[in-house]
Amino acid sequence: MKRTNGEKAYAVFNYIFLTLLALITVYPFWQVIITSFSTAAEANRIGFKMWPAEISWEGYKNVLTNQNIWNGYLNTIIRVLLGTSIEMTLSILTAYPLSKKYLPHRNIFTMLIVFTMFFSGGMIPSYLNVRSLHLDNTVWALVLPIGINTFNMLILRNFFMSIPEEIEESAKIDGASAVQVLVQVVLPLSVPILMTVGLWSIVAHWNAWLDCVIYIRDSNKYVLQAVLRKIIIDAAPQFDNMNTTAQDISQIDTEVVKSATIVVSTLPIMLVYPFIQKYFVTGVMVGSLKG
Repeated sequence: MKRTNGEKAYAVFNYIFLTLLALITVYPFWQVIITSFSTAAEANRIGFKMWPAEISWEGYKNVLTNQNIWNGYLNTIIRVLLGTSIEMTLSILTAYPLSKKYLPHRNIFTMLIVFTMFFSGGMIPSYLNVRSLHLDNTVWALVLPIGINTFNMLILRNFFMSIPEEIEESAKIDGASAVQVLVQVVLPLSVPILMTVGLWSIVAHWNAWLDCVIYIRDSNKYVLQAVLRKIIIDAAPQFDNMNTTAQDISQIDTEVVKSATIVVSTLPIMLVYPFIQKYFVTGVMVGSLKG
């Protein structure tokens, strides 16, 4: 169909607006990347920069030779694997029964679960609970208290409700048990929403740092974001166990090390996102339609 002048004008305005919005969103991170490859003098130069005038690898050299960074990576990967596995398992096992109309008192259970989204015990009761269970200073303190996310569980529940009951009934007629129906029928049909919720969980665990600071006392057990926070807040270009001479420090700017650390900590999750992004629209839209 031929578009009217008003539609053409709107399309032009829309493209310009979205392009400017994309630039505003991308440029700060691009600036961090530029700074991470810059020399100390270039990093402190004021002005608009699209590319470093002189490329330096000193920031990455200092970050990647720091054992704390690698310990943080390992602790974060362990947390992500454990936390995501626990959250997905508990969310599925909670959402699937709640999606069935024949579950007794289903609405009451759902209301009680939704209640926790708005009210909680707070930080101090949570800390006392973790200590009383002797989970503090362990990875379990980072994954068990947030073992299930109410919002993600409700998204899964809504998606399960959208699956036609006839499909499950036909599997039961063929002799499938309830567990077989869930594992062999429901979950394969729910790949888009599972990938979406899974990525949300991965990103949440990857970016989390506050609970690590609260519950973990041993710095060797710090997750990557807690190490990153130490770098940024303390403004320390050198860390514990880093062999950096006074001459090296004078040639390495704090902002360069900060930027290099941000890039190193953000890159893995950015590499994972494109492979799962295609499931977002399908998963979120279908999962949010039926309540």
